[in-house]
Amino acid sequence: MDGSRRVGLLATECYKEPTEIMPAYLSLGSNLGDRAAHLRDAVACLAAVGQVIAVSSFYETEPVEFTTQPWFLNCAAALETSRDPQQLIRFILGLEREMGRERTRNKGPRSIDIDILLFGDAVIHSPGLTIPHPAMHQRRFVLEPLAEIAPEAQHPLLKRTIRELLDALPPGQTVRKLKA
Repeated sequence: MDGSRRVGLLATECYKEPTEIMPAYLSLGSNLGDRAAHLRDAVACLAAVGQVIAVSSFYETEPVEFTTQPWFLNCAAALETSRDPQQLIRFILGLEREMGRERTRNKGPRSIDIDILLFGDAVIHSPGLTIPHPAMHQRRFVLEPLAEIAPEAQHPLLKRTIRELLDALPPGQTVRKLKA
């Protein structure tokens, strides 16, 4: 299925009368196939559910937790959306499936992974969705790209900026910014 048709189908699933426009910050990663193309395609598809207002550089990152897999390419994106968090996560999960993500192993290799990090100042704990992302403050591969596009965004529970969270990380977790 071509990208524009896929986006059209996914956008239809999420359609709801527009409400308040909210900022959402997302983390994207890929470690299978053409990683950069997967990230670019996913960012382009996000336009179906909002306006992508910023995308970080791409960063090559070592796997965390399940370490015997290929290195990742990661980035962060800022999205302004009128969708609610549940609609956004449904769209994201559908997009991941359409882009070939197979959930065969927890934290295992994947063509695309998209996480909602922050959604305005929302705090959500529901089955299948936790915002802010519960481990974002511990992950350099998340904070480094996010600090590039939103250093002053604030974690609603920890009451610290993304830059402060990044600066507080202990050494480790190799993250290399790729040249443009």
